Amino acid sequence: MIIAGEVSGDLHGAEVVRAILRETPETVFSGMGGAAMASAGVDILVDAASLSVMGITEVLTRIGPILDGFRIIRRALRAIQPDLLILIDFPDFNLRVARIAKLLGIRVLYYISPQIWAWRTGRVKTIRKRVDHMAVIFPFETRFFTGNDVDVTYVGHPLLDHQWPMVNAPGNDPFPVIGLLPGSRPQEISRHLPLMLESALAIRRHSGPARFLIGPVDAAQQALAAAMVKAHHATGICDIIDGGARAVFSRCHLVIAASGTVTLEAAISGVPMVVIYKVSPLSYLLGRVMIRVKFISLVNLVAGREVVPELIQKEASPGRITGKVLEILSQPGRLDTIRRDLADVREILGTGGAARRVAKIALEMMV
Repeated sequence: MIIAGEVSGDLHGAEVVRAILRETPETVFSGMGGAAMASAGVDILVDAASLSVMGITEVLTRIGPILDGFRIIRRALRAIQPDLLILIDFPDFNLRVARIAKLLGIRVLYYISPQIWAWRTGRVKTIRKRVDHMAVIFPFETRFFTGNDVDVTYVGHPLLDHQWPMVNAPGNDPFPVIGLLPGSRPQEISRHLPLMLESALAIRRHSGPARFLIGPVDAAQQALAAAMVKAHHATGICDIIDGGARAVFSRCHLVIAASGTVTLEAAISGVPMVVIYKVSPLSYLLGRVMIRVKFISLVNLVAGREVVPELIQKEASPGRITGKVLEILSQPGRLDTIRRDLADVREILGTGGAARRVAKIALEMMV
């Protein structure tokens, strides 16, 4: 059984399933995920799209579907008694599922660790009790789990299993081209894209004919983005293009990106960025109490220093975003420095092959 609760987890889970099936085609998968895992051959018992949410207090708005999904998975674990349970990220849900698996004597492999080295560090005790093996995607996570007596293997980052455009310059466009990447969840888009569009209008007023690109990944995101662009009277300056973040990266000098996996995608592609993030005030206050790291963006966390600017919560205002973007664009040397630093981040992340390595661990655990 395999469980993923986010869009990215669905994609990474699908790669693991394919890697296992290449070695043992007779393996049968069921679990929770989305379209990618379904196309890879997983019998989807719970659609993860109904559970995805950001923020601590925002979870309350989806508590019904989350509890329903948990009950379905719990019943399936008892009925199927799988040889192995593979969990992918989504910790508040998955660690509860791991408890059920442990009680049933089912071995648990956890791929893509919760960021417990950053906040709610005490959860490592829960992982030690409920998880048989951690497959982690950042080098520093190995030290953390080894130091806490948890079996762990560094498998590399799954993003490096894919080809990313290496962008040194965005073509021949004489004017700034800026990508707007507000996140993948509806809540993220609704919270971040208005800030980005207001910033876009302000950047145009200060820098002249800059252009802006949004790359939604599906029809729902496209409709939401189009409505917001129209509401902010930005239709003439902001294009919605096909191809998702990759298409945006290949055409931009810089992106304004919501903190998350997309910032690593930009780093791998060598695209400078300004990182923003905003949640409800209560979620932010609760999070600040528990966070134990200096940075929030994965790029800066991997680098261990500030490579790209971060604007979080109140700082993520149109005025501050505009100021950071104009500051970077006005200094060609700054753009070059950021690109060099992003190349270092890519090197730290290592080489591809994460799904293959996870599959190897999974097969060994099922022997």
